[in-house]
Amino acid sequence: MEIYTYPRREQWSEIIQRPRLDLTRLNETVSAVLADVRQRGDEAVKEYEQKFDHAALSHLAVTEQEMDEAEQLVSNELRDAIILAHHNIKVFHVSQRFVGQKVKTQEGVTCWQKSVAIERVGLYIPGGTAPLFSTVLMLATPAKIAGCKQIVLCTPPNKEGKVNPAILVAARIAGVSNIYKIGGVQAIGAMAYGTETVPQVYKIFGPGNQYVMAAKQHVSLDGVAIDMPAGPSEVCVLADDSANAEFVAADLLSQAEHGVDSQVLFITTSKQKLDEVQSEVARQLELLPRKEIAAQALESSRSVLVSSVDEMMELTNSYAPEHLVIQTRDYERLAERVVNAGSVFLGPYACESAGDYASGTNHTLPTHGYATAYNGVNLDSYCRKITFQHLTEEGIRHIGHAVELMAEAEQLDAHKNAMTVRLRELNIES
Repeated sequence: MEIYTYPRREQWSEIIQRPRLDLTRLNETVSAVLADVRQRGDEAVKEYEQKFDHAALSHLAVTEQEMDEAEQLVSNELRDAIILAHHNIKVFHVSQRFVGQKVKTQEGVTCWQKSVAIERVGLYIPGGTAPLFSTVLMLATPAKIAGCKQIVLCTPPNKEGKVNPAILVAARIAGVSNIYKIGGVQAIGAMAYGTETVPQVYKIFGPGNQYVMAAKQHVSLDGVAIDMPAGPSEVCVLADDSANAEFVAADLLSQAEHGVDSQVLFITTSKQKLDEVQSEVARQLELLPRKEIAAQALESSRSVLVSSVDEMMELTNSYAPEHLVIQTRDYERLAERVVNAGSVFLGPYACESAGDYASGTNHTLPTHGYATAYNGVNLDSYCRKITFQHLTEEGIRHIGHAVELMAEAEQLDAHKNAMTVRLRELNIES
């Protein structure tokens, strides 16, 4: 990790810079694959599965028999852990249910909102170097709570054409049965445009590599909604001299192992803690099975020593991390000063992986600085708010003339007339 000691403000923009990606050729590939899937459907999808996932598929849908087989391949202990996580995620997201109320803005004018589930949603579950069965729970659980009528799940198969069994078990626990063996850009295209086998959806959720993220942004220009723009995973850890260096290093590495393009940022007010954490990162890195991946991620990561808590909070809010871990004495006070973050973990025992799996909060979060404007996936992500209004004769009396005046000032005579004919019908003078 690159070390910055008491950096000048002019250096902050360099510190919070994410790894740069050349997307020129990537976007060309993504556009070509999406266009092909849109035109040729299942045939194109199967060809790309052969090319990219090296799987020769006779059918794309996961069968009930495959679901049953998966149950036998997952240990009881892991199944129980998935059930525990699903329970906590469900409890937290049920608490987010919208309760609308009718509001009288004027006498005779009543307005309200109704929350309506998106009818058809698509969930993308990565299955490459790390099959993220936990993401099934994070995406499918709120979709079921919201009442989405059709939930489509796509995830890449292995070379034998099999889906990771834990993904299938998690899907069954979460109540999802429409599962397809499709990965990458072709999965996003299949859900966005529909094929002979895969239903078209209205909104696509889920993380993925650079190609998946580019594909999601591409189809969003074709009228298909996406959960959020996102990129590689990241974490920022804040620490003072009271922090446990072993804990801090473990949290940094937990994100660094996600992928070579991941990034971690460590900010501290203690020189001693900076040194201790550097040593711990080096020690723990050697013990990781995904050591090479984490090591590459650390090359574009930074440790920063700042002179005050104020600087520490300003810098992290400028970075706008996906995950923010605060390991300081006064973590509750500092939590109040967080402005930009996807999800925040407070105190020495709130490791980021707790939120990734089982605390109950959602782990599908904005990355790459998008936390300045986006929140993570929640129950509202699967709903739309439809507004209603009802006007009585008295309501027309109260707002009719104002509507006429405003429409006339905007030179929209038909707008004005829509109110004028009602005023005339009720013999109300303008």
